[in-house]
Amino acid sequence: MQKPTLFILAAGMGSRYGGLKQLDGLGPHGETIMDYSVFDAIRAGFGKIVFVIRKDFEQEFREKILSKYEGRIPVELVFQSIDKLPEGFTCPADRSKPWGTNHAVLMGADVIREPFAVINADDFYGRNAFEVMAADLMRDRNGKKGDYSMVGFRVGNTMTDNGSVARGVCQTKDGLLTSVVERTAISYDDKHNIVFTDENDKVQTLEPNTPVSMNFWGFTPDYFDFSQREFVKFLKRDINTPKAEFFIPLCIDTLINDGEATVRVLDTDSRWFGVTYAADRQAVVDKFAELHANGEYPESLFA
Repeated sequence: MQKPTLFILAAGMGSRYGGLKQLDGLGPHGETIMDYSVFDAIRAGFGKIVFVIRKDFEQEFREKILSKYEGRIPVELVFQSIDKLPEGFTCPADRSKPWGTNHAVLMGADVIREPFAVINADDFYGRNAFEVMAADLMRDRNGKKGDYSMVGFRVGNTMTDNGSVARGVCQTKDGLLTSVVERTAISYDDKHNIVFTDENDKVQTLEPNTPVSMNFWGFTPDYFDFSQREFVKFLKRDINTPKAEFFIPLCIDTLINDGEATVRVLDTDSRWFGVTYAADRQAVVDKFAELHANGEYPESLFA
């Protein structure tokens, strides 16, 4: 059985962290969140890592990040830039914003030939999430196209006490995704219920086990063809809208609605965490220390 690839979206890192020098060492030996994802992926049976980054920090990325993984797993780099567009399209001169997560995914089309998972560089997903995704990517699809998956985190396992979070709230039927709606301000109320305000200004409550997307997707290589087609449609409609972005859920929703894809929602008991707010940082450092102390991770990930 072909080992799957892990595709890590890291093109936003330079701007988000104010340069790679600030890549935060949150583990006991300065490990970044990304190091835990790579470690968990290797442990779960992934056979290759592909990073999508910006060309302008390639050298620093190779020295500071990739050098750690040498001899442990094959790694490739691909590059996202706003002028990398399909034939016939030219990036508007006033465009500075990247084209979004699904444009980043398209950058992997030339190097990924096997089933692959997509994750964010700056989210901690947990060991079990990688295990359930690896198992799904290694199942036999009998050549069927559009047979995808996503890890559905339980919303109660993805919250912070320090403010609101944005999550893709999932509707499912018979274990399959029917829609993902981005809710930008999910938080605890004064009774510790999980709530958000809907488009009609009505407060809605979410059960803690409600599945949400944390941008952990499982695809086969045919997804690149679908994405290219949908990206062309997106550009025809929105190329001159400065802030329009081509997101993964946007493409997925279209494919589901058109009957071209099914997406299995894989349950996990993993607890997500990340540094959404500065106040989250110490709690994340403490959680990593606890995971090492409990034996979930070795003393040093890549010693």
